[in-house]
Amino acid sequence: MVEFDVPEVDYTRYTNRQLAAVPLALLAVSLLVIAGWTVVTGSPVNPGLDFTGGTELRIALDSPDGQAREEIQAAFSAEPESIRSVPSDGTYIVTFQSGAATTSEIEQQAEAAGFQIRSIDAVSAAFGGETQQQALLGVVVAFLGMSVLVFLMFRTFVPSIAVVISAFSDIVIPIALMNLLGIELSLGTVAALLMIIGYSVDSDILLNNHILRRSGDFYESTYRAMRTGVTMTLTSIAAMIVMTVVATLFGISLLAAIGTVLVFGLTADLINTYLLNLSLLRWYKFEGVAR
Repeated sequence: MVEFDVPEVDYTRYTNRQLAAVPLALLAVSLLVIAGWTVVTGSPVNPGLDFTGGTELRIALDSPDGQAREEIQAAFSAEPESIRSVPSDGTYIVTFQSGAATTSEIEQQAEAAGFQIRSIDAVSAAFGGETQQQALLGVVVAFLGMSVLVFLMFRTFVPSIAVVISAFSDIVIPIALMNLLGIELSLGTVAALLMIIGYSVDSDILLNNHILRRSGDFYESTYRAMRTGVTMTLTSIAAMIVMTVVATLFGISLLAAIGTVLVFGLTADLINTYLLNLSLLRWYKFEGVAR
C-alpha cells in the first residue's frame, strides 16, 4: 500500500521576500494576461453560450472526422461558432452565436443535410446577458462575503488580508489560464470559481488558525497545518484530474472544463497558501506584532 507523507519544508532557509516572490510574480503575469485579453477582446474572459446566447446542436455522423467537419461547414448557411467531436458516441456538438440563424433554420438545414439530430438547445441573447450579470454578481458577493467573514474571525489586518490576497490570486490565475487555453466562461466554470473561493479560504484559515491560535513553535504549527492542508488539496487535485480525463474521453465538455479550472485553482492555492500567506504570517508574527 502506498503511503503519502507531506515533507517538512525548512522555511528558515528563505526570507519572506523570497517566499512571496513566486506567487506575486504569477499574480502579476495573470493580471497582465487578463488586462491584455480585455483590451483585445473587450472582455476579461471569453463568455460561452450560456452568457452570449445562441444555439447548440448535437448531431450524429458516421464520416471520418475531417470529412464530417467539412459536411457540417457546408450544411449550414451560418458559420458555426465551434464544432466539437464526442468520440464516445460518434456525435458532434455544433454551436452558433445568437443572431447567426434562428433555431428553426438551423434544424431545417441539419435535416436537409441528412444529419441525425440528437438534441438542440437555444439561449436568447437577452437571457444570456442577464445570466452573465447574475453569475458575476454571485462571484463578487461570495468574495466580499468571504472577506468580511475573514476580517470578523481574525480581527487583525495582516492575517486577514493575507487570506483575502491568496483567495484573489487563486481566482485570477485560473481565469488567465482559461484565456490562454481557450476555456470559455460558462455557468459550470463560474461554479468552479466559486468552489475555488471555498477551497482557498479553507486552507488559508487552517494555516492561520494553527499559527495564531494554537500553542507551539511557528514552524511546528506550520508543518501541522501543512500535513492536513496539503493532503486535502492534493487529494482534491487528484480527484479533479481523474474527472477531467474521464469527462474528456466521454466528450462531457462541461465537466472537463470544471475539472480543469479546479485543478488550476487548487494548484494556485497550494502556492499562495504556503508561500504568500505564510510569508505574510511570518512577517506579522516576528516583526509586525513587535511594532
